[in-house]
Amino acid sequence: SCDASQLCSCSSMGLDFIPPGLTPKITLLNLAHNRIKRIQSQDLQQAVNLRALLLQSNQISSIDEDSFQSLAKLELLDLSNNSLAHLSPLWFRHLFSLQHLHLQGNSYRDLGQSSPFSSLRNLSSLHLGNPRFSVIRQGNFEGIELLHKLWIDGSNLSQYEQGSLKSIKAINHMIINIRSINIFSEIVRDCLHSVTWLEVTEIKLPVLKKSLVQNSTSPFRIQKLTFKEAFFTDQSLSRALVLLKEITSLKVLEAINCVLEGQGIWNTEEITRSGQSFVETITIKKVLIQNFHLFIDLEGMESQITNLKRLTITSSNVFMVPCKLARYFLSLLYLDFHDNLLVNNRLDETVCEGSWPSLQTLNLSQNSLKSLEKTANYTSRLPTLNNLDISQNNFGEIPDACTWPKHLKYLNLSSTQIPKVTKCIPLSLEVLDVSGNNLQEFGLQLSNLKELYLARNQLKTLPGAAPIPNLVALSVRRNKLNSFSKEEFESFRRMELLDASDNHFICSCEFLSFIQHEARLAQVLVGWPDKYVCDSPLAVRGAQVGAVHLSLMECHRSLMVSLICVLMFLVILLLVAVGYKYHVVWYLRMTWAWLQAKRKPKRAPPKDVTYDAFVSYSENDSEWVENTMVRELEQACPPFHLCLHKRDFVPGKWIVDNIIDSIEKSRKTLFVLSEHFVQSEWCKYELDFSHFRLFDENNDAAILVLLEPIQSQAIPKRFCKLRKIMNTKTYLEWPAGEEQQQMFWFNLKIALRS
Repeated sequence: SCDASQLCSCSSMGLDFIPPGLTPKITLLNLAHNRIKRIQSQDLQQAVNLRALLLQSNQISSIDEDSFQSLAKLELLDLSNNSLAHLSPLWFRHLFSLQHLHLQGNSYRDLGQSSPFSSLRNLSSLHLGNPRFSVIRQGNFEGIELLHKLWIDGSNLSQYEQGSLKSIKAINHMIINIRSINIFSEIVRDCLHSVTWLEVTEIKLPVLKKSLVQNSTSPFRIQKLTFKEAFFTDQSLSRALVLLKEITSLKVLEAINCVLEGQGIWNTEEITRSGQSFVETITIKKVLIQNFHLFIDLEGMESQITNLKRLTITSSNVFMVPCKLARYFLSLLYLDFHDNLLVNNRLDETVCEGSWPSLQTLNLSQNSLKSLEKTANYTSRLPTLNNLDISQNNFGEIPDACTWPKHLKYLNLSSTQIPKVTKCIPLSLEVLDVSGNNLQEFGLQLSNLKELYLARNQLKTLPGAAPIPNLVALSVRRNKLNSFSKEEFESFRRMELLDASDNHFICSCEFLSFIQHEARLAQVLVGWPDKYVCDSPLAVRGAQVGAVHLSLMECHRSLMVSLICVLMFLVILLLVAVGYKYHVVWYLRMTWAWLQAKRKPKRAPPKDVTYDAFVSYSENDSEWVENTMVRELEQACPPFHLCLHKRDFVPGKWIVDNIIDSIEKSRKTLFVLSEHFVQSEWCKYELDFSHFRLFDENNDAAILVLLEPIQSQAIPKRFCKLRKIMNTKTYLEWPAGEEQQQMFWFNLKIALRS
């Protein structure tokens, strides 16, 4: 259950005892929410380097005296919400480093006759008490000199010996849950010189009779007093205001989640006679006044508010401050009316002429203001105002011009339903927040603006830098931004913070190159890199922008397509050149012709044979063929009927078809071979397509006539069957002598008739 840092979590595992085998390496041991009932001497003996031990929410009722003896380095011990019926000083005597001790939620009624904490010299925070805790005695806190925080659950505390808390010289923050008013008064008196901030919860404050100071002398230490979930009446509150003036060090007064039963009918004469209040800050949050609409105007309290500097009243149904009263807040610098019921008509009364003369910051957010023009006009009566928050009011529209306080520097108009920004926005601003308004553009000229917040709008690009040259911080979080360029970023010369997180970025190569190689971006972008995620392309959707790397093909698609086209063109060009050199086209055309011929019958019917021979010859040998051979054969007795392409081919018919048809209609094929025949294009390629069918059917149908001597090796390789015939068959040679020529014609005629 331990991680690399030796933090061991065994919580909620149903353990009945502290597991054995603990080693000196362990620094944190979490055994909370188990069923442990007892801590024995040997349980923690080996955990000498333990710094935090969490044992809350078990059933511990018994702890051996030396159980924590070896934990000299322990800084946090949580024994809260167990069943300890008493506390023993012996438990803590060796915990010299302990800073935080939690003992609340057990069943002890007191802390014993002496102090259980006398050896805890480094203790910083102490939590104790429970619903059964009823007695605090003198000496219970001996040994503790300084505490950062003291929390006491004394909801049923019935006995407090005066001076019990005086042994603690300084407590920064003391929280006590108490219901007894007498004990409250005594504790306040004991804490006047030691506690800086006293927080009292769940008290039902009656009308106090005795002084809270009595024989104590100033200077006092207590500066802040907070009431939480307390109950007041007009009478008890009125009396408390008088008595609290005696604590001259008190500067801050708070009431949070309290209830006031009354209508503001206070004893203003007694309050006035008691003198000026030293309180400078009053904070009232979520105070419930049953009939708040009947609350009176607090006439007579004017003298008590002249020195007040900060006033916060939030979520308390405030709907107006009378003008007469508002004019007496002479020193008030900060006023917060967040989440109340102020409307424009009542704001006219609240911020009247001469009211709040020193006010610098005003918060009117989340009220019921409807007119931005009127709101601006009313606040312009505040001569020193420089910070105004009117966010979360439903203005709906914005005028073209407005009157604002002259020195206004901060304006919050977020979530006010304004559809655009106009020149109503004051030129003096240094900080402007218009987040959450569905704005589609921002183009205002605001030369003094340093911070601009445009989150949760509909912007598709960064605003232009020229109208806001001094901008230091810009937020465009959760807009419709899909990228921004290096030029856009660098145009903001003084930019120190840019929040463009939670947008739907298109991770293009240009955007990624800029984002990943701009060194300054990592220091400027808020939320980098976790909040910057790609939305497209689909392959990288959901990935962090900083971690995405696109391929060369994805980044330079047009260039790659161009290169591929060029390569394909070169390949085609190369294939054409190779094909031309090695007669590939010839082979292809021959194959096509052969396939065509294959589909026809192998032999034409006898009635279709009309020629004795088809003559294949070179054009250069046409004189011998046409004037010598044709005359000799066609004038013979009986005559031979020869097929010549010049004479017998059907005009307009494809030459290949003419060749194949002529061969099929001829009993023989006569080839007149010569050097011209070999060196030329072999009587045109179309004539040579006949070879496939001719030699595939019957080699005896071919008659070779050598017009002049020729070697079979000189015949091109593509005429493989012709080469084979010349090597295996007898052929006729044209002789030079006339006597031999007669024999040549005789043999040729016999071959044709065979």
